[in-house]
Amino acid sequence: MAEKRDYYEILGLEKGASDADIKKAYRKLAKECHPDLHPGDDDCEARFKEIGEAYEVLSDESKRAKYDQFGHAAFDPTMGGGFTGDFGDIFGDIFGGIFGGGGRGGARPNGPQRGENLHASLAVSFEEAAFGCEKELSLARVEECEDCKGSGSAPGTTAEVCQNCSGSGMIRQQQRSPFGVISTSAPCPDCKGSGKIIHQPCESCKGAGSVRRSRKVTVNIPAGIDNGQTISLRGLGNAGRNGGPQGDLLVTISIRPHPHFKREGASVLYELPISFVQAALGDQVEVPTLDGKVKYTIHEGTQTGSVFRLKDKGIPHLRNSKQRGDQFITVKVRTPENLGEAQKQLLREFALATGETLSPPESKAETKAEKRKKKKDKS
Repeated sequence: MAEKRDYYEILGLEKGASDADIKKAYRKLAKECHPDLHPGDDDCEARFKEIGEAYEVLSDESKRAKYDQFGHAAFDPTMGGGFTGDFGDIFGDIFGGIFGGGGRGGARPNGPQRGENLHASLAVSFEEAAFGCEKELSLARVEECEDCKGSGSAPGTTAEVCQNCSGSGMIRQQQRSPFGVISTSAPCPDCKGSGKIIHQPCESCKGAGSVRRSRKVTVNIPAGIDNGQTISLRGLGNAGRNGGPQGDLLVTISIRPHPHFKREGASVLYELPISFVQAALGDQVEVPTLDGKVKYTIHEGTQTGSVFRLKDKGIPHLRNSKQRGDQFITVKVRTPENLGEAQKQLLREFALATGETLSPPESKAETKAEKRKKKKDKS
C-alpha cells in the first residue's frame, strides 16, 4: 500500500493553518475534483476521497490535535477515506443545485424575507437640483394583501402546518456515496418551502399574500444633488414575505441641461459675451446667476478667456445646504461683423494710432461688370 500523504499537504496548507483557511482550501479543492463534474475520471474520484479524508480530520479540533502529535498513526488505517458528516452547508455553497441547494447555513424559505427594492428615474431642472424640490412619482409595487393580512388564506380560515416538514419548509435528505454519507437540506415538495398548506386561498390575492398596486409617492429632492445620484427611500419598495420588511425605493436623478449654465461639482460655469468696445474700455454689465441678475464691472483691457468669480453664487453643498460653491464667469469677446465702410475706416485709424500695421487682404475676384469697366477705361 502506498504511503499516505500528509493531510496539510493534500489541502495545500502549512501546519498551524486556521480553521477558516482549512475550510476555504477544502471548498476550492472539493469543487475542482468533485466526481459529478468529472464523470468516469478515477483519478479525480480518488483525489476527492483524499481531500474529504483530510478535511474530516483537520476540521475536527480533537482529531486534528491527535494528528498533529502522532500523524496517521493516531487513527485506525482501516478507516481509510470513509467519512460521515453533514457537509450540506459547504456543498450547498459550492455546487448549488447539485446537492439540493440547502444546508444549515442556508436561509429558511418560510422565514421572514425582505421585499425587493424598486428602481425609478426622475428628471429635474437645473434649478430644482440646485435648491431642492418635491416631486410626485407614480409606481407599481407589491403590497401586503389587505384582506388576508399577508397570510394567503381566506379571511376566517388558517393554513395547515405542513406535516411533511413540520412547518420548517425544509426536509433533510441523506445520500450514501462511496465517500460516506452526505446530508443535505432541500425545500419541502409538499408545501414548496412555505411550511404551510393553504386549503382556502384568499380570493383577493389568490393565496399569494400580496397584490400589485399603483401608487403615487412624494420624493424630496435634496438641494445640491448631482446628475446620476440616487436617493434611497426606505420601506417604499415591494412588500416582504412572512413578516419580512419592505424593500426600498431607489430613485436616480437626471438633470435637464440649462440653456446658459453648466455645472462642475458645486461650481456654476457661465460664458459672458461682451463686445470689443466693452473689453477695451470697460463697462458695467448684468450677469445672470441662480439667484437672479447681478451687476459686474468689466475692467478696461479685459481679454477673451479671462475668468472671474462670483463667490457663493454656485450650487449648495449636498451635505450642508448653507454652504455654496461659486460661479465662474468666462469672458468671450465678440468680433464685430458686417462693418460699414465708415466703421472700417475708424478701425484703420485706430490701428494707425496704435502703431499697428495692417496688410490689406487679397482682393476678391473681379466681377464681369468691373472687368468691362476697366476695358472701357483703357480704350
